[in-house]
Order: sequence, then C-alpha cells, then structure tokens
Amino acid sequence: MDTNFDKKIFIENFKHSCNKVQIKKFVKGETVTTYIEKRNQICILLTGKVELIRYDFNGNKTIIGNFEENDIFGEVFYPANTNNELFVVAKRNSEVLFFTYDSLFNKCRRNCDFHKNLVNSLSELFLDQIINLNLRIELLTKRNIRGKILSYFDILSKRSLHKTFSIPFSYTDLADFLSIDRSAMMRELKLLIDEGFIKKNGNKITLLF
Repeated sequence: MDTNFDKKIFIENFKHSCNKVQIKKFVKGETVTTYIEKRNQICILLTGKVELIRYDFNGNKTIIGNFEENDIFGEVFYPANTNNELFVVAKRNSEVLFFTYDSLFNKCRRNCDFHKNLVNSLSELFLDQIINLNLRIELLTKRNIRGKILSYFDILSKRSLHKTFSIPFSYTDLADFLSIDRSAMMRELKLLIDEGFIKKNGNKITLLF
C-alpha cells in the first residue's frame, strides 16, 4: 500500500483530467443509481451523503451501506441480479462522479498520463470500500442483537479514536443497517445503558467498557 496516496487530491485530479467520467448532482431523496448486472459502474461521492438500500420481496428495507464525501461505491462491488436490485439514494443533496470499471483499461482520447496513474492506483482507490465490506460481513455474522450493536459501536469508536462518537444514522436506519427489528434494538440499547455498558445522548454514544 502506498502510504503517500492522498485520495482527496487523486479524486480532484480525476474530475479534471479524464474525459471518461460523468459528474451529476442529485437532490435529497433522489435515486442516484441502481445496480444493474454487467454494467460494472463505479461511483465516487464528491459531496453529500448517500445510502445503498435493498428491499426484499415483502418490502422490508435493509441499508447495505452509507457513503460520505470521497467514498467509492458501485455495482462492481455488489454483483446484482434481477431478484435482488439495489438502490443508491441521496440522503442529502449530493454530487457524484460516475465511470465504468471497463473504461479503466481503455485509453482516453487524450491518452492522458492521469489515466495511466488511475490503473496503477486501483488498489488504493478500492481499499476503503473493501475494508467496509469486510466489516459489514463481520457485523452480520454476529448471532444476536447485542453482539451486532456492540460490534458496530466498537467500529465507530475505533474510527473516531474516541469512546464517544456519533451514530451516522437515525435509529430506524441503524436497525435497517444491522438487519434487526427496531423495537428489539431499542430494548437492547436500554439494557446496555442499565447494565453500564454505554451512555446514550441522542445519537451520541459513549462506551463505558
């Protein structure tokens, strides 16, 4: 891994140096994209916040991921099928850069040096998303609600480098993200408070262990 890699600078250069990208703006609540099999689309969130959502046959919602500025997402990370369509929805007004995985290996009309650098930087560009996917798998393998909650809080604490941190969801969305019932989750949160594991103030959580 290149310790000198700066994703923000890289993305800013990407916006202006390659003619194979598209940049679009979306308002809160608008569908940014859907994941369609074999399109191999990759997106970079330039500003705002978006969520990756899946609905099952009964209309139950699951939040697969949430993305903020400079995060990368797209169907190349989640092979889709016709029975399992995924939606990316803007949670705030957002600006998104689009390109396709296949285009990474085709030269620009400009034959730009940046495009060559892009191919060499793929592992760095995808690293955060790969880490997030692995963390989500770890969360979903927890056998009970308490395990999922505490594991997720531990992840947020380590990311912020503090015992006190903010949950990047409403509690309804948190339940959807953890794939658990909201009422059962709120009962478990109360037990965790009563048993001295956490303190809660709105969406701010403090770990006490």
